Amino acid sequence: MLRPDRFLPGFDLHDIEASAIRIRASVGGAGPPVLLLHGHPQTHATWQAVAPTLAERFRVVALDLRGYGDSDKPEGGERHVNYSKRAMAADAVAVMRRLGHESFAVVGHDRGGRVAHRLALDHPEAVTRLAVFDIAPTATMYARTDKDFASRYFWWFFLIQAAPLPERLIAADPEFFLRTHVDGQSKTLGSPSPELFAEYLRVYRDPATRHAICEDYRAAATIDLEHDAVDADKRIEVPLLALWGARGTVGQTYDVLETWREKALDVQGHALDCGHTLQEERPDLVLTALASFLACEAR
Repeated sequence: MLRPDRFLPGFDLHDIEASAIRIRASVGGAGPPVLLLHGHPQTHATWQAVAPTLAERFRVVALDLRGYGDSDKPEGGERHVNYSKRAMAADAVAVMRRLGHESFAVVGHDRGGRVAHRLALDHPEAVTRLAVFDIAPTATMYARTDKDFASRYFWWFFLIQAAPLPERLIAADPEFFLRTHVDGQSKTLGSPSPELFAEYLRVYRDPATRHAICEDYRAAATIDLEHDAVDADKRIEVPLLALWGARGTVGQTYDVLETWREKALDVQGHALDCGHTLQEERPDLVLTALASFLACEAR
């Protein structure tokens, strides 16, 4: 049964069976398909200020990654395989195919950008254009880790510790951990809105969500790096747009375009005046950039 999405006006919520699990997706608009993938600790609601405008020209699908939001939260499996970006990318392709879309543009923020990267490598026939927000490639970031990065992105090294250490420590005060994490990344007053933070906290209070998030990060530090090493010589062939926050860690630590030119053949992009969560802090600039980048899709 479809239900209106209270965060994305004009969108309907779907529960879609994909890769043997249930994925929550919000769907709206008409036109060429565009898939939106959120990061941590967000859900599909992070696209609140972007998706409805995109839906004026596109068929927009914003989903909750497995383990996040209201999607299923399977066990991690051997070597965290069930939270590999390969598994998450397969979910996304299955959802889009169930909705009738064999090929589509992909926009991914944070963890969603890492899923989008893997999706473009594993399913090149499915991706027409790729946009990644405030990330450098995972393998690059681990390979170039130094004290400054490890201090700023401490959760990359905390959440990967063996269960149940991070899960139990976060459980002592999930709201404090979530607030500290979000406030450290956003550089724009009032972002996220109280409504969005309450939504993220709603799902963060669930122990299954917290365990899934840790499994996501554990996979990134293990099996994802193995997959990336096997595909080290592969290059994304479709156009890639990289946007990042000028006041965030990624923009201050890496030459973002250079890191993506090591992974893709056609790269463009620029910094926005904000922190990590571009779509919440500067949705106006995100929409301007996407309008130009996706223009040929809408013709």
